Amino acid sequence: MQPRNMSMSGVVDLAAVKAAGEAKQKAEQARAEAARTGETPAAGTPLVINVDEAGFQQDVLQRSTEVPVVLDFWAEWCEPCKQLGPLLERLAGEYAGKFVLAKVDVDANQMLFQQFGVQGIPAVFAVVAGQPIPLFQGAAPEAQIRQVLDQLVQAAEQQFGIVGAPVDPQAAGAPAPVEAPAGPYDAALAAAGAALDAGDLGGAVQAYKNVLSDDPGNPEAKLGLAQAELLRRVQDLVPADVRKVAAENPADVQAQIHAADLDLVGGHVEDAFGRLVDTVKRSAGDDREAARVRLLELFEVIGTDDPRVVSARTALARVLF
Repeated sequence: MQPRNMSMSGVVDLAAVKAAGEAKQKAEQARAEAARTGETPAAGTPLVINVDEAGFQQDVLQRSTEVPVVLDFWAEWCEPCKQLGPLLERLAGEYAGKFVLAKVDVDANQMLFQQFGVQGIPAVFAVVAGQPIPLFQGAAPEAQIRQVLDQLVQAAEQQFGIVGAPVDPQAAGAPAPVEAPAGPYDAALAAAGAALDAGDLGGAVQAYKNVLSDDPGNPEAKLGLAQAELLRRVQDLVPADVRKVAAENPADVQAQIHAADLDLVGGHVEDAFGRLVDTVKRSAGDDREAARVRLLELFEVIGTDDPRVVSARTALARVLF
């Protein structure tokens, strides 16, 4: 599991849907028409655009037949958005026409927010040949965002035959590529991420703890540690057995905690939170504290700005006070 459910599984699913063939045909027709008229589809395309509901059809859906469009759902009040947005804009310049970044202010475009099923921001989707693809939610390390973008570009070409035309980033209005200064913990965080990807969960946990010992507030290390510890907790569990025990013994706090971990790893975020809130409500003493602490740990995995976390915090407060 990569940070914040960063996954390209949507691309794999997308290739299997019935609409893929039709979408690919439309993309090929658009390129053929561009070739006939002597126009290069992406050549005159700004690399970073602001999108609203009125212009979505033309700015995103039609454009996505020529070049992958990456949607960044953001809001002015969202602090993680202020970190992710400039990073995506810089990457749009570096990729130089392989995708277009479309920024969607969710406060001004609630319909788009709802239509895409966005559950928290920042959230990043792609549209390829008119088909939506969920990419990831929340801020994430640059290296892993690059990996997702590389997979998106490759999938757009292989599944739909869509290849963005190279452009001059500065001519297209993108910010000039700036080499990000190396942070004091970049090497340690990269090593921790590599250990996590390789399945060395113990090594990843220790590496993230080493960073946090020097920089307790480091957000990337906190997120990575929460995820590594979660994966380490569930790696030896037998899901069917855990769920059977939890279902048959609602008062067994440890069984509920294990089941909540499995819920979260399986993507059932609200189920995991609801299970632990209920466990806190009906338990007492050390058992209650164990369930509460585990719930807080799972909040770290998802991110404190996620609305599901906000809702669960409110529910927890109700049962505690």
